[in-house]
Amino acid sequence: MAGQEFYDVLGVKKTASTEEIKKAYRKLARKYHPDVNPGNNVAEEKFKSISQANEALSDPEKRKIYDEFGEEGLRAGFDPEQARQYRQWQQAGGFGAGARAHGAGASSDQGGFRYSGFEDIFGDIFGGAAGARTGPMKGRDVESELEIDFITAIRGATTRITLHKNHSCTRCGGSGRVSTGSDSVCKSCNGTGQTRVAQGPFNFMQTCPECGGTGRSGEICPECHGSGAMPGIETIDVNIPAGVDDGSRIRLAGKGEPGQAGGQPGDLYIVTRVRPHPVFKREGDSLLLDVPVTVSEAMNGADISVPTPGGPVQLKIPRGTRSGQRLRLKGKGVPNLKTKTPGDMYVTVRVQVPHADNPEAEEAARALDRYYRGDLREEIRL
Repeated sequence: MAGQEFYDVLGVKKTASTEEIKKAYRKLARKYHPDVNPGNNVAEEKFKSISQANEALSDPEKRKIYDEFGEEGLRAGFDPEQARQYRQWQQAGGFGAGARAHGAGASSDQGGFRYSGFEDIFGDIFGGAAGARTGPMKGRDVESELEIDFITAIRGATTRITLHKNHSCTRCGGSGRVSTGSDSVCKSCNGTGQTRVAQGPFNFMQTCPECGGTGRSGEICPECHGSGAMPGIETIDVNIPAGVDDGSRIRLAGKGEPGQAGGQPGDLYIVTRVRPHPVFKREGDSLLLDVPVTVSEAMNGADISVPTPGGPVQLKIPRGTRSGQRLRLKGKGVPNLKTKTPGDMYVTVRVQVPHADNPEAEEAARALDRYYRGDLREEIRL
């Protein structure tokens, strides 16, 4: 199994955690990004390799499939369950085991299985007549990070980004082949992109080696060298939904790598990185804010102005409020990504003592002492 290749590309062990994999990817991406290495084809290919490796290993489900089946398991149309059944059947000795178990005269309908069932398995795995999964293939998904400020994450916004990524080759239309005559249909597969191959007692369908699964004849495209894709730069408008958090993924359908042999393009996933805010803190859909008040405001009560992502609002400080007491502003928190319902803001009151070095202020503070009831530190005495 070629299961170690992606780990080697990122320079991590197979036991590396998801965070270690992402850290290694970010480090290499900064080094080999096309923006940092303009015109450097070697760096561009390296960037593609580490992006592909990160896409597979940073996703727990994809990583599990990759560890078991290698890069083959990540191809479009691959069915892991069918592959496991086929592997178990091979380990059991194939049809030979069935014949030995049920007698040399066992027919295709006997022995507890039918040949057609395994033909379905093979078709699903290899893209044969039952599955017909060769030919057009969906393009790879692309992931890119976008740094945004705290308020933008809460309110939402539309921003424009520029990405270095592949696009369909204009010379061959993404097919990887350039027609040399009026008839562009591949004669080896009659335009299906598949040819039949005998494998022991079975007949499998495989990608046509003559046209590479495109179903078209002609020479390999000199522009893209048969890949059907060319590197380029694309400017994309990204709609950031209100309520995204650090690490949220925004999907842009069809904005990934171009498909192969006429297949659909992959998707683009924007991972948001939210800069901390100097005043607000976030806990899920709730916002937290510390607000200083004077001794008089805490004792006598007051209406004060406090900031929110939507602008300042009035907050009532109840009479006798203590330092550390939390007050709620309903609906002034973060919109929930699913329900769009905003959470609440929780304001923690912090009673501030005057710093003025003034005899009158000191005398006023001493005068307040007689209004305290009992021992303030009685609860903490051991």
